[in-house]
Parts: sequence; structure tokens; C-alpha cells
Amino acid sequence: MDASKLDAILELQLIAAWAGEAISDPPRLGWWRTGMVDEFGGEDLLRRLAPNTWRWSVFEAARAAARRVDDAARSSSEDADHLISLFRLGFDLDEKLDDRLRELKHLGKPPAEVFPELAKRTSAWDPGAFDAWLAQRGEASYTNTATGRRLKGERPDDAAEAAAQLAAALRPLSERYPLPHYRVNR
Repeated sequence: MDASKLDAILELQLIAAWAGEAISDPPRLGWWRTGMVDEFGGEDLLRRLAPNTWRWSVFEAARAAARRVDDAARSSSEDADHLISLFRLGFDLDEKLDDRLRELKHLGKPPAEVFPELAKRTSAWDPGAFDAWLAQRGEASYTNTATGRRLKGERPDDAAEAAAQLAAALRPLSERYPLPHYRVNR
């Protein structure tokens, strides 16, 4: 998979991870109990611990929190290994995304320069603007299940398109992380 597709997926994940944080001023969606991308939360700590990479580290930490919540939601399903979600796209792809994020972090450019949409979306919390941004990813058709929002149809072969549909299925915004997912039989 080429770097541009990996970058598109990472940008979706980082924006969703940021939006899902609860401990921020102002509070965002509250899907995970973190405030890593907050001036007086994780930013303050990571500026001191990792002065050269703190801008990346805060987003990495928010993404890690999102993955933990995603994993917990997936684990409520008896077929969790067959669920593909925005934060768990399959072992091989997840590894490539982690490697790409590490690579970008060490290039020396801030995330806002690498991901212009990330900079726009995370400059200030506006639930309406976030919802509109998700709507730009397209309309997702899904069924509500006990596990979460199962997208209808087959998962697109293009991983970036699949990620965009999973992000679109975060709408409508809810009090709990809705775990949009595809069920795959492979």
C-alpha cells in the first residue's frame, strides 16, 4: 500500500481519536477518558518528556486510547476477530499504519504540516463542524447491533475507502463510541 493511502487512514484515525477525548477544555465527545491533545493535559506532560516529538506523541496517545476502547467494544462480540473497525483494520494494515506513523514522527515535521486536515479539524472543538466533516466521508448504511454499527455490504477492497466509510458511520454522534465495523469472513 502506498504512503498516501496510509496517510489518509492515519489522518482519519487521528482526527477521530482527538474528537473522542473527554478530558479537554472544552470537553469533546467523551468516548475515551483522555485529554492527551489538550494544553493542560497530555500536551503539558509530553512537552517536557518529549520536547522534539510531543506534537506527534499527543496524537499517538489519543489514538492508543481510541484503540483500547475500540478493542473493548470489539471484545463484547463472540466473533471479534472478524470485525474490521476504524482503529483495527487487520493485523497487516495496522502494522503498516504503526510503521508509517513512526516514520512520519521522525521526519521532523509537525503533524499539522503533514496532515493539513488534522490541523483544521483540531484547532477548536465544534461538534457541528466535526459532524459535517464526517458527512463529507459519505453516507454510511449500517445496522445497529449489540456490538456496534455493522456496515451493510462488503468492505471495499481499497483500505482508505473502507476507513472513510467507517468514519462516516460515526454519525450520528452518540454519547458512547458506536464501534462502526464490517464483519468479514476471511
